Amino acid sequence: MIKTYPLATLISIKKNVPLITHLPLIFENNKLVGHIDIYNPQTKLLKDNNNVTILFYGPQCYISPSIYSTTQLPTWNYIRVHLKGKVKAVESTKALKKSLIAMTEFLESPDHKYVLEADNPRLDANLGYIKMFEIDIKTWEGKFKLSQDKHPKDIKLARTELVRANQESVKRFLDGVFS
Repeated sequence: MIKTYPLATLISIKKNVPLITHLPLIFENNKLVGHIDIYNPQTKLLKDNNNVTILFYGPQCYISPSIYSTTQLPTWNYIRVHLKGKVKAVESTKALKKSLIAMTEFLESPDHKYVLEADNPRLDANLGYIKMFEIDIKTWEGKFKLSQDKHPKDIKLARTELVRANQESVKRFLDGVFS
């Protein structure tokens, strides 16, 4: 799920106040790797051994009883992953550059229409404004409700509705934003 939906909600606590940032995190070598703007207030908390909570969001939607082949009640289906971990700041500019290139390659897959080249002057000019960090994952928790307690035919109908509703809700939302 993390590889399919890499945009994470990263949560740190400072003086009992949560700081929240949304950014892509890539899972590699049993760790999460990310990059953050130096001006983001959360950057100061992404230091060695600070605790963080990470949320990944998969598809989700309302499931009407009307889609089932049997009598049911309304429900909500979703897929989420909650993680907790400890942060390690990575100070190497060489590692940052390599990681940005690798992340771009991962996010561009499978088509790779764009390749971030190591000799890109714009990349070099911006390295000083980006911090790299790794998160050593301490706990994982999958949260999902996919009508898995229903009759096999209804499970399949709920899956179809999850796909349809997500495609339709994105289209409706974007049509409203850009109309």
